[in-house]
Amino acid sequence: MGRLTSVRPLYAIEGGRITLEGDGFPVDPAVPHVRVGTQPARLAAASAASLTVLIPAGLEGGSTAIRIDELPGETAFVEIGAPLVAGVHHVDSPAYDRHGNLYVTFSGSRGQQAPVAIFVVRPDGTREPFVSDVANPTSLAFDRDGRLFVSSRFDGSVYRVEPDGKAALYASDLGVACGLAFGPDGHLYVGDRSGSILRVESERQAEVIATLPASIAAFHLAFGPDGHLYVTGPTLATTDVVYRVSTAGEVTTFCSGFGRPQGLAFDAAGHLYVVDALAGSSGLYRIRLDAPDAPELMLSGGPLIGLAFDPHGGIALAASEVVYKLSVGLRGL
Repeated sequence: MGRLTSVRPLYAIEGGRITLEGDGFPVDPAVPHVRVGTQPARLAAASAASLTVLIPAGLEGGSTAIRIDELPGETAFVEIGAPLVAGVHHVDSPAYDRHGNLYVTFSGSRGQQAPVAIFVVRPDGTREPFVSDVANPTSLAFDRDGRLFVSSRFDGSVYRVEPDGKAALYASDLGVACGLAFGPDGHLYVGDRSGSILRVESERQAEVIATLPASIAAFHLAFGPDGHLYVTGPTLATTDVVYRVSTAGEVTTFCSGFGRPQGLAFDAAGHLYVVDALAGSSGLYRIRLDAPDAPELMLSGGPLIGLAFDPHGGIALAASEVVYKLSVGLRGL
């Protein structure tokens, strides 16, 4: 009689791949039937010691049982992220304010002026139009006073958003402005995907502090608890890296070996989380700053772009047109 001994990773969204490990799985003459919740799931790979399960769409989310029909009584549980909002278009991560409101974009095709550029999703899940006068809203960031800033990859500018949703020009001539983060010095840092990291001084003048390989998609920025800026930017290389940039402009490779690293963010414990998306699937990896060579796969999903941590607990995960929500924190493997 076969048995199920472990499951990894412990978190997933639709399109993700979960591996069940054990022994004696019945794979001959036919592979077993696996269910996620009440839904049948396809297998991507199968052996007597391992089954790789594709997470189906349409799940309610939360703690969800995975069962093998041929092995009654053998059950594993994974935490499934449920869709929170659809009808959006993300190029970078969404952003939470200090009250737990989530801000999401409709970036659109280049030059498109969508009726709504930024929506706000309240903690109860309701969505409201917020900003309407920014073309191709790209990256979002809050300053230390809780004011929202948004970049436009169309006109190379950054706008400050007022409480009533009006966008006022903050800085311009920033190239293909993708990636925003406020540093410990209070200055705004901007990624120009053409290959530059810029710092916007208080007089709103920008200077290039570092150069990186140009990205085919976007730069993604996040400041760590060590005061350094962490940057990803997918290229056409076989593998890509996470860069660490000092506020003086010194660039080093922090972590290597990713396929297409995109959105990144730090949790309250100071660990770095990076979305790596390649060939239609993606994973969310956790990296300790003192162990950059040992990333942990925390979550598996379809093609993801970014993430944001809810100050009240949980995490939002953005695909191009859907944002998912996990209502629990991510614990270690």
